[in-house]
Amino acid sequence: MTAISVIVPTYNERENLPPLAAHILKLPTPIDLLVVDDNSPDGTGQLADELAAKHPSVHVLHRSQKNGLGRAYIAGFRWALARDYELIFEMDCDFSHQPKYLLDFLARAETCDLVLGSRYIPGGGTEDWTWQRRLISRGGNTYARLILGLPYRDLTGGFKCFHRRVLETLALDEIVSNGYVFQIELTWRAVLAGFAIGEVPIQFPDRTRGQSKMHGAIVREAVTRVWQLRKLKSDLRRN
Repeated sequence: MTAISVIVPTYNERENLPPLAAHILKLPTPIDLLVVDDNSPDGTGQLADELAAKHPSVHVLHRSQKNGLGRAYIAGFRWALARDYELIFEMDCDFSHQPKYLLDFLARAETCDLVLGSRYIPGGGTEDWTWQRRLISRGGNTYARLILGLPYRDLTGGFKCFHRRVLETLALDEIVSNGYVFQIELTWRAVLAGFAIGEVPIQFPDRTRGQSKMHGAIVREAVTRVWQLRKLKSDLRRN
């Protein structure tokens, strides 16, 4: 049976983690959950340890400080690659990424190396977002798609499924992006490596518990970093 791991970074997600774990563990396909906790002040890490003690499919990776979503995911990738997982997911803890879609990703992963959850293809969408947030999200995706010349509709989303061969091929040590552009960079590097990429539609509701981690620095990083990623294609060709 294919070993599957879902990586969920946490920082002050004490309210969301137990129900998320329960939803994942109830799915008909066995899926392991790796919680990567950045020393949450609200005790999320301790709660994750308690869940792991009760459920063999739950694992916890503790990090000493909060230094970005990208760093948390890379730590999780390394943990999963050191084990026998064939399919490795990224997923938020706040239920904006709904566990019910994991099975759709698995079906698409039968023919794709990397599967992206997309809010902006038929069947996908957002719920309870302000018009300002919709504008920023759509504008950011359009901006990245035009600069990089990519057809995928949702480049900034963080609901993804990788075959391990993709993560083994990507130069994880070279990835310095941290916010939304981290997601763009992963997909861009997979494209440059020649992997097959597909999308599945997802509905993306706003979180109902906890606080959003989005801030202005994340947006500013994306604006400048996308141009650096475009240059990466030229550098690879020269090499």
